[in-house]
Amino acid sequence: MLEHHSNIVPWQMACEQTGAKLVVVPIEESGALDMVAYKSLLSDRTKIVSICHSSNVLGTITPIHEIVQLAHEKGIPVLIDGAQTAPHMKVDMQEIDCEFFVFSVHKMGGPAGVGVLYGKSDWLDKLPPQWGGEGMADQVSFSKTSYKSAPKKFEAGTPPFEEIVASGVLIDYVESLGMDKTEQYEEELMVYTEHRLAEIEEVKIYGAAPVKEPVISFDLKGMDLKELEKFLNDEYNIAVKAGELTAQPLMKHLGVKGLLRLAFCFFNTREEIDVFIEALEKFIELQHT
Repeated sequence: MLEHHSNIVPWQMACEQTGAKLVVVPIEESGALDMVAYKSLLSDRTKIVSICHSSNVLGTITPIHEIVQLAHEKGIPVLIDGAQTAPHMKVDMQEIDCEFFVFSVHKMGGPAGVGVLYGKSDWLDKLPPQWGGEGMADQVSFSKTSYKSAPKKFEAGTPPFEEIVASGVLIDYVESLGMDKTEQYEEELMVYTEHRLAEIEEVKIYGAAPVKEPVISFDLKGMDLKELEKFLNDEYNIAVKAGELTAQPLMKHLGVKGLLRLAFCFFNTREEIDVFIEALEKFIELQHT
């Protein structure tokens, strides 16, 4: 129920191709994953578990160690969508022990169009290549082509070298800052902002899971969030996102048309949050006049 469209649509396409059924794990009122329901949904017919490490809307961090352990008890592989967590916390594949882990570099502040797929070698060896082209072929004839071993067999065509090199530099930089330090700092910014928002009567924050990434999504009673987004961008140069946040099923579950999301990073400051609160109060004042 927490998933971004990117972790819904591909599986629906797979279901259409194979006749498989997409089963959705519900969430609790706080926005936390319903782990009792998750455990009950696992069966001998479950082919794969694919779940976000954290929600791009509510900020909920899912208990992936327990998720993986319960799936592995039934021999089920697990894919983790780490697009939201890789920029904000350390992720250790040996510790998590999932079969697949994916994230996009632009969420970390890097070039667009570059992503990472981690996979255990035994599973990558089993999977057929998705695209054909130069670089992934081993022996080619007009009657048959054999493929290189993983990961080469998944790398058809010329990769975006410049973006990949830049992505490596970015990751080195983020690690040099110390992700333990940046994670703690971003959490402090989030908590400070939640306290400031709690003072504004018109604000309703969604998502109260006990463990969250640095994201706050809220509604503004009786007011147009897209107008607020435009006001913040145009008048104060504050970058926020409002709307369905690429999570339409979650919005329907929450009973809202959309939310406005604040996402924090290590380069943000308390002073910027104070400016945001000032701008938000100004917008509300204008709506009442």
